Amino acid sequence: MENASQGMKLQDSKTVSAGQKRRLKPHQAAAMKQWSSAMAWRFVIIAVIIAVWETAVRMELVNAFLLGSPTAIIQTAASMLQSGQLVSDAFATVNATVIGFVAGSLLGSLVGLLLWFSSKLSRIIDPFVVALNGVPKIALAPMIIIWFGSGIFSKIALASVATLIVALLSAYQATHQIDQSQIHLMKSFGANRSQIFTKIIVPSSLPWIISAFRINIGLALVSVVGGEFISSNKGLGHMIFVEGNLFNLPAVWVGVFTLMLVATCLYTCVSFIEKKLLPWNDSTQASNKSAGV
Repeated sequence: MENASQGMKLQDSKTVSAGQKRRLKPHQAAAMKQWSSAMAWRFVIIAVIIAVWETAVRMELVNAFLLGSPTAIIQTAASMLQSGQLVSDAFATVNATVIGFVAGSLLGSLVGLLLWFSSKLSRIIDPFVVALNGVPKIALAPMIIIWFGSGIFSKIALASVATLIVALLSAYQATHQIDQSQIHLMKSFGANRSQIFTKIIVPSSLPWIISAFRINIGLALVSVVGGEFISSNKGLGHMIFVEGNLFNLPAVWVGVFTLMLVATCLYTCVSFIEKKLLPWNDSTQASNKSAGV
């Protein structure tokens, strides 16, 4: 009996300790409460917009041909999902966007960081990079499509060019915002330039690089959709362009809403990467939010 009672006490203590471990910290609980409240309000706003929209169409207060209706949009989306067209077009756009985003962002960040080794080279190419950054990347789409064809490679190239310049400038600027006292301290301990680069420059530049990633995910998606508008046989941009010419507004809305969903998912993936690479940023923001509450 004593052994059984001791076993039960031990099990209860384990249960309590596990419950304590699962208990959220104050700043985590506050952040979760704010997130739940924000999500509830978002759903309410969306529901109200849909209800008002559908009511206005049914009461013929607005022209359904010019604005569409939620019911027609849902029916069109279901038809496109059943036929596989929506999934195929969305996959083509996402595939080109992700590949172009990763290639351009990583290459641009790497080049921007490596320019720290040569201030002379960075001064020489700086005007060219700034000038190229000022050019709307969609203006390069006709040339890129001529070079790479109307397939997926031209969309990847367009997204890579659009993201490379932003990533390069952001990484290069990050290397010049680092506290010089840290570099002098490393030099006083006998560290060489490669050690300073890996221990100081790269870690300190990560917040700037991730911020550029947030911008680049939108640029990559815009570039791919713009390329699909100009010349493509699949993709959400191609679908919107074709259905728009056919005055099929519900299908156009389906493409637009799908693009919004894709952009949200991609942005969430970038935020997830940021939490993994920069966990201190997440904890700092959570602490600030809880302090504000």
